[in-house]
Amino acid sequence: MRKKLAQILIVDDQEEILFSAKMILKKHFETIFTTNNPKKIISLLSENEINVVLLDMNYRIGFEDGREGIHWLKEIKTLSPNTIVILMTAFGKIETAVEGIKIGAFDYVLKPWHNEKLLETIDKAVAESRKNNKKPVVEKTEKRYFTGSSQKIKQAYSIAEKVARTDANVLILGENGTGKYVFAEFIHQNSTRKNEPFVHVDLGSLSDNLFESELFGYAKGAFTDAKTDTPGRFELAQNSTIFLDEIGNIPLHLQAKLLHVLQTKTVTRLGESRPRALNVRIISATNSDIKTEVKNKNFREDLLYRINTMEIHLPSLRERKEDIVPMANFILDQIAEKYNQENWQFEENAPRYLEKYPWKGNVREMENKIERALILSDNNIISIHDLDILDFEDVPENDENPLSEMEKTAIEKALFKHHGNISKTAEELGLSRAALYRRIEKYDLKN
Repeated sequence: MRKKLAQILIVDDQEEILFSAKMILKKHFETIFTTNNPKKIISLLSENEINVVLLDMNYRIGFEDGREGIHWLKEIKTLSPNTIVILMTAFGKIETAVEGIKIGAFDYVLKPWHNEKLLETIDKAVAESRKNNKKPVVEKTEKRYFTGSSQKIKQAYSIAEKVARTDANVLILGENGTGKYVFAEFIHQNSTRKNEPFVHVDLGSLSDNLFESELFGYAKGAFTDAKTDTPGRFELAQNSTIFLDEIGNIPLHLQAKLLHVLQTKTVTRLGESRPRALNVRIISATNSDIKTEVKNKNFREDLLYRINTMEIHLPSLRERKEDIVPMANFILDQIAEKYNQENWQFEENAPRYLEKYPWKGNVREMENKIERALILSDNNIISIHDLDILDFEDVPENDENPLSEMEKTAIEKALFKHHGNISKTAEELGLSRAALYRRIEKYDLKN
């Protein structure tokens, strides 16, 4: 795999952290700098075009309040405003990292980290850095979204534009990879709340013991390592929009807690008794057949009523074949821009193969295949061989199959293809490992 053109700086006082992070990142990014002395940040920034800084928050023994990290974050943003900063912190210090985000950090990662999550966060930061380093132009937000010409997707976007002007809760339905996150962001960007941060929560990746603290926040002393009062995601989305992704995967006992927040429009932090008023717009999404889940008593009917004031279904690529080639060209242009390249195109006979391919992973699969093809191609012409869309099992479509059966079949095939490797299967399906484990248990695919 070709390394991405990016310069990453890792700052941490522990040599084992520097070594570990460098070993992970150097396989994916061109240049990795490391230093255990934050005072060297200034010279490294002045001598190199650093895209992303991975910054620890504590350096001196006995000083663990994260103030040093906040200090150096401010220094970096002053010296190099376009450099993206990701904070590193332990779980008990999340509150300081949240403060850092409010003053300019892009995101934070918890130590010890999951390698996949670290790479995903760095990759997003690199993409953001490229945006920041473009010449200033008039922002054209609408060009970030590909609508298409099929009747189903035009209807979905038409509804989205209308509902965006209200505060109605929205439930987005659709298969994996149909672009539910992008669609939710579109609604937010066309709402009166667009100037506030769009808060995304992947509910499928939250373990039961982190659910309440992550969403609702906690008070000092609520549990071990709760050193200070910390707001949850709902409070961070105050006056804005919160996107509850994979809401169909929440266990029943936690659905009741979420329902209480939506009904009362208040949130109570763990360890407190005082409810805090919320002014938050709720957008939810799921790829499960939510009404069947309600019928099977796996999802609360009263919670469904709360989240789907407006229900919008995103069609699969199989349902919008006329959009496949225009979308592929759109994605190719976006990815070429991401890598600071231009004049890329598909070979002449590619369109008919693009339309014939089943795209079981939908838009996400298309993005992955096109990005991989661009990286591997020896010139500016992408062939069907580069795209790897020649060999596939041509299974007849059956519109009567429920989404859950289709999902089960897709997971079984991916597990078989990757010999049971959870990480590779989750990556192909566009799921987090935790979400995949939930589905394996749900469909009894353990053996």
